[in-house]
Amino acid sequence: MSIHFFGRLPDGTAISEIRLANASGATASVLTFGAALRDLVVPVEGGEPRRVVLGFETLDGYLENNRYLGVTAGRHASRIGDGHLAIDGKEYQLSLNEGGVHLHGGVTGFSRKPWHILESDEESVTLGLISPDGDDGYPGELDVRCTYRLLAPGTIHITLTATTDAPTVVSLANHSYFSLLPGATSREHKLQFAASGYTPFSPALVPSGEIADVAGTPYDFRTIRPIADPAGDAGFDYDCCLVVDRDGEGLVRAARLEAPDGSLAMEVHTTEPCIVFYDGAGLAPDWRGLDGVGHQAHAGLCLEPMRFPDSPNQPTFPSAILRPGEIYRQVTEYRFG
Repeated sequence: MSIHFFGRLPDGTAISEIRLANASGATASVLTFGAALRDLVVPVEGGEPRRVVLGFETLDGYLENNRYLGVTAGRHASRIGDGHLAIDGKEYQLSLNEGGVHLHGGVTGFSRKPWHILESDEESVTLGLISPDGDDGYPGELDVRCTYRLLAPGTIHITLTATTDAPTVVSLANHSYFSLLPGATSREHKLQFAASGYTPFSPALVPSGEIADVAGTPYDFRTIRPIADPAGDAGFDYDCCLVVDRDGEGLVRAARLEAPDGSLAMEVHTTEPCIVFYDGAGLAPDWRGLDGVGHQAHAGLCLEPMRFPDSPNQPTFPSAILRPGEIYRQVTEYRFG
């Protein structure tokens, strides 16, 4: 493990990069800005180690990061319709940062804040953040922790926890963009979900409150297949929420992603009830990536384990309310091999 200066925010706050490594040859880079996973390189059987996430060369890219590359999204990931929130009969108005929608924690969400290094060793780092009462409109002061740990041979293990001093809502998510083969688009990758249901979205990408059957829809990934729309619609993009099939708590295998040539695969194991799948259609080459070039549309894809989108306004979805004395906890592993 080593810690390096990465840049300064406009207010002068220094941002650090923490570099992790394990005995199998996997390496990772984590930023204190947005608790972002900037880089991840994993061993490939019979080949050279391979970069599997998108990242920016400089801090400027993260300051303008309107596609949330690699960051930790919160206080409530995904969308909350109209920015409306009610807890115990009291209503709150959250900041709006995507038209009339509150997205990934709002204008100054966790992805746009400096975090602090709390603990670190060769294979792991724990970052902390205190989100004050009223932050982007949310009630309660929230104490948040994010731990990245490299497990052999090529797994990035992410633990997210939070406690509060007043009732609030919490749903955190890692927002890394994955690509398992250099030069391949997300549509060329193959994907499978352990998910027989999805949450239909409105045109504003806010859930209707229904959990629908994936059968007969473009969201049916129960059998592994190329991501491109099975009906052949080249303009069809994925930004959807799949509901993970599970019969208990704890880590379950929720998704599997394969490189187009079969040279590398990634499995997602998570404690969360949902995975938001975004195919990277909105990526653009505004800033130089780690490979020295900009990120074109579909250069990578997101698999974001989380609680249900718009959960505060959908009584049919499980609640994301966190109360004093409780601990929010999410564990997700991205396993490569």
